[in-house]
Amino acid sequence: MKPRQACLACLEREPVALLEAALWIAAEHDRSVEPTDSLAILHDLQREISANLPMLPLCELAQPLLRQLNALGFQQDEYHPLRPQAALMDKVLQRRRGQPLTLAILTLELARRLSIPLEGVGFPGHFLLRVPGADHLLDPCGGRRLYPNDCRELLAHQFGPQVALTAEHLRSASPLQMLQRLSRNLRQLHISNDNHLAALIDAERIMQLGPVQVSDYVTRASLYQHLDCPQAERFDLEHALLLTEDPIQRLKLSERIGKLPTANRSLH
Repeated sequence: MKPRQACLACLEREPVALLEAALWIAAEHDRSVEPTDSLAILHDLQREISANLPMLPLCELAQPLLRQLNALGFQQDEYHPLRPQAALMDKVLQRRRGQPLTLAILTLELARRLSIPLEGVGFPGHFLLRVPGADHLLDPCGGRRLYPNDCRELLAHQFGPQVALTAEHLRSASPLQMLQRLSRNLRQLHISNDNHLAALIDAERIMQLGPVQVSDYVTRASLYQHLDCPQAERFDLEHALLLTEDPIQRLKLSERIGKLPTANRSLH
């Protein structure tokens, strides 16, 4: 089974094998990656953490779990500019450094194995965690509690004070949404590191996981532009034009499509 197929198959399991799916995403970019090796590392990590968790009700163990991970060196990757390895799960397990989302996926997998209730929250710019029913969120990078005012500050730090906190920002994220967000993160990291072929792999996976946004078509069109594939670029720009309701964006897309060469059609 190819890595993409294996990744999608993980979503069909009950429960969903989220971390293994993330490992198969890493395998798409590096064929030497063996998810079974990383899962063995995870098993050892689970045993070490389980032996050191305090004797508390399961619903109170999420923050101690995060603190244990932090104490073992699992922290946010502060390297600048950020490299794709911060979003490749096999590298996160090896280096113990990652983005908030990859650290959250690791924590969610350990929580599931240890029967600790925990869910992902698709907070913009910094993925978060939550114990179902709790009045606060948890930062996957160390376990800090975040109350509404903390979330407002985090949102302002990411996007500026003009962005108001809404219920949408605190919505739970499904495994599929987490994998799609992981793929968008990887796409951007590969673009930033001038690896457009790798970014195209991520862009195609985003489309397959769906539903997609106008920006996903526009970004993939730009990748095709870099790779000198004008017909594929046209296809994505035309789809973006069909989806967008923004008149300014429609004008820009139309102008960009108009500059592309027309397809050569042979007469038979």
